[in-house]
Amino acid sequence: MNFKLASGVSLFTGAVLFLTGMHIAEYLYPGYSVSGNYISDLGATCRATCTVYQPSAFIFNSSVILLGITIILSSYFIWREFNSSIIAALFFLSGLGAIGVGSFPETAGSLHVIVSFITFFFGELAAIATSRLVKAPFSYFSVLMGISSLAALVLFGLNTYLGLGPGGMERMIAYPVLMWALGFGGYMMSDDKV
Repeated sequence: MNFKLASGVSLFTGAVLFLTGMHIAEYLYPGYSVSGNYISDLGATCRATCTVYQPSAFIFNSSVILLGITIILSSYFIWREFNSSIIAALFFLSGLGAIGVGSFPETAGSLHVIVSFITFFFGELAAIATSRLVKAPFSYFSVLMGISSLAALVLFGLNTYLGLGPGGMERMIAYPVLMWALGFGGYMMSDDKV
């Protein structure tokens, strides 16, 4: 089995499915605001009370669980291809967090916040760590995407949204890592001879 190819297919597929599911869920969610709503509001919106809009919630929660599963599969293939327990563990923890995000939406309270943090934080570290598995210039982009996402996570934690609103700043955490996942998946699927 070509583990490099399998890792790329898994990660690329998961990122595409999640991004597609998230955008469909946004479309189906009544009055959804990319700036004003958190990404996880698509699974359940909890402020004073909790509201779940279907089919938006089912689509979002399913797509993030599938993302988590594909990241975990990719972690296994990364471990088999590169024999890197640390990078495989970073992938695994991020994938486990993503499964948690879909399994424990905002209705789960602080548990949702914890699994969201695990997903973001370990995904960012995975992007940075994989820079040693790929050639330049993609190795530089891996570090850049991971660091920019980490910086956005810190700003988000400080409630500093830079005029983007909470939803917009949360996307500055998620999008760089998701774009890196698409690029890294494509890189892993490519032929080294090209």
